[in-house]
Order: sequence, then structure tokens, then C-alpha cells
Amino acid sequence: MADGTVETGGGGSCGSEPEPSDSMRTFGAMVQALREHAGLSREQLGDHVRYSKHTVASIERGRRMPPPDFVERAEPVLGDTGALRKSVPHLARRPGLARWFREWARLEREAIRLSTYECRLIPGLLQTETYARALFGNELPPLTDEQIEVQWEARAERQRLLRERPSTAFSFILEEHLLLRQMGGAEITREQIDHLLAIAELRNVEVQVMPQMRVTHAGLAGPMQLLETPENRWYAYNEAQRGGLFVSDPKEISVLQLRYARMCAQALNPEDSVSLLQRMRGAQ
Repeated sequence: MADGTVETGGGGSCGSEPEPSDSMRTFGAMVQALREHAGLSREQLGDHVRYSKHTVASIERGRRMPPPDFVERAEPVLGDTGALRKSVPHLARRPGLARWFREWARLEREAIRLSTYECRLIPGLLQTETYARALFGNELPPLTDEQIEVQWEARAERQRLLRERPSTAFSFILEEHLLLRQMGGAEITREQIDHLLAIAELRNVEVQVMPQMRVTHAGLAGPMQLLETPENRWYAYNEAQRGGLFVSDPKEISVLQLRYARMCAQALNPEDSVSLLQRMRGAQ
């Protein structure tokens, strides 16, 4: 999620790719024309703006909203005419993106604290490429190859938050059975566990595992995400099959915070969670 382009929610479900708006197509065509006039390939432009050639292609085709840093980095490379900056405010986002999701995506990029509990699959911020592609391959109705590429590029871009915002505190509570399921197979699961262990070493990230054998559990109502803004306001997001719920009511958020805090106490602490992951890795 959270880049607001192709996911219906926080990175778990896939969702189908909506059709691009006319304004996004026009913006993309302008980027392509300026790029070709500058004699650059998509890969070369991607190197300048620090995005992949797939992201450049998605923007040129009108399938992705251009990130602000893409626009700022592309302007001097493509002639510094100011055309891209002036066009961005007039872009209409693609149909099918709910207002509450766009708001969550914006807040997530600015959050000083982000807490995630998942009981269905590895959260999008923590997924390896092979794990994510296994999820996309199981989506119904099936996704096209192009949709899968766009899905992964959006997710990979979102994952940059973990390393680009070292002052943001990330907390994850994952159910043990998410790895016991071996989504995509044993090799993909081993790679996913290795990735979790590497992420858990980051100073701003805590990964906790909720053991499968647990007689009390505060999260039985389902997954949740909580975030705190730089202004110390709290918001929440709950994802379901075909959409999600953006929560701003302080009373509702207080309930979710209470449940999340209880789950932090019920799950294995970060050190014991790493030990369990290491044992699971050895058993794969």
C-alpha cells in the first residue's frame, strides 16, 4: 500500500490495477517526449531520478502518480522548463483509489511511528520480491504480467521507508503461522525469514512473533495498522477483502492502541522472536 497506486490497502492484498486517468496519460506522454528529446532511455532517466526503468515506464504510461522527488529530480535532467512541476497539481488520480487510502498513504510517508499487526500474510513493508510475486500470482481475478510488475514496483518503492526514515519507529507483530504456511514454497519461505532477520537488525525496527500456541490473544478481531504523525496525532487503518477502513476517531484509535499494546506483551519479545525465526530458518 501505501504508495497509493496499485494496492487496495496496507500492502497485504493486491487489488487490480485501475485504468489511468486522462491527466495522468497526458503527464506521462510529456515525460516521455521530454526524455526522448533529451536523448535518454528509460533506464538512463531512472538512474538520474533514482527510480527503476519500470517506474519510469509506469509513469509514462499514466499508470502511476509521479512521486514528488521524481518530479524534482527529473526537471533539471529534462530541460528544467518547469512544465512537470506546473502539471502535477492538475493530475487526477486514477478511478478506484478511495480517498481514505490516499490519505493513509500520505500519512505513512510522514509518520514518526508505525505499528502493524498481521495475521494473514507478511506485511507489504517486509515482503521479499519472490514472496510478493507469489501473492500476486495467486490473485483472483488473475493479474496481467504488466500489472504484476507495477504492483511489485509500488511495493518496493514503499519499502524504502524502512531505511530512508531511520528516525521513524517501526513495530511489527507477525503470527508464527504466516511462515509455517510456506507461501510460495520452502525456498521462498527461507528467503523471507532471512529478510525478516535482516530487517530486525535495523535500529528503528522491532519485529515480534506471536507464537502459534497462545491461550490469550488481543488481536482476534483482525489485522491493524497504527501511526503517529509529527504533530503527535494518531490514525489507524484496517484492511479487509476488497477495501479498508481509515480511522481517525480518537475513541476508536484508543481501543486499537490498547489491543496492540496487549499483543506486544503477548507476543515473543524482539530477541526471542529473532531466536524463533532462526530456528524456523534452520528447519526449512
